[in-house]
Amino acid sequence: MQRITDLKPALIWKYFDEVIKIPRPSKKEGKIIAYLENFAVNNNLDFKKDEAGNILINKPASKGYKKVKTTILQSHVDMVCEKNEDVRHDFENDPIDAYVDDGWIKAKGTTLGSDNGIGIAAQLAILSDNTLKHGPIECLFTVDEETGLTGASRLESDFITGTVLLNLDSEDEGEL
Repeated sequence: MQRITDLKPALIWKYFDEVIKIPRPSKKEGKIIAYLENFAVNNNLDFKKDEAGNILINKPASKGYKKVKTTILQSHVDMVCEKNEDVRHDFENDPIDAYVDDGWIKAKGTTLGSDNGIGIAAQLAILSDNTLKHGPIECLFTVDEETGLTGASRLESDFITGTVLLNLDSEDEGEL
């Protein structure tokens, strides 16, 4: 049986597998925020958190890329918490039970949390990959998108410094 961590690109799926194991319902994102803070510390990256609970992790430019504009990558850390009627699952404490089925990642009786867990995983893969050549990167993780856009609406103007922002939360393939 294929595991999520067997999928390619390996770093993204490694982090996606970790993220879906962390409970992260809207307005209760403390566990994923703590994970992101620990990730930053373990990878020697600067980070900060604002009053809303948003977190920003900075990755300095690669050698020779310091004059490139800072790029902001943004995702939200909460997830839609829905389950089948016959399933016992506590979204505040239980990890998502995910599996690979014929090339598709699915969850047993619950939502998968890929909105926006895959965005988080992509950011973590970029932040942890020291082989990439890049300008300065700011990874912005906002809270409470699913029930009110609280993190985005309370974002302070000086929290980020970049002028190019890529939102990693979209339902439409090929849409930028």
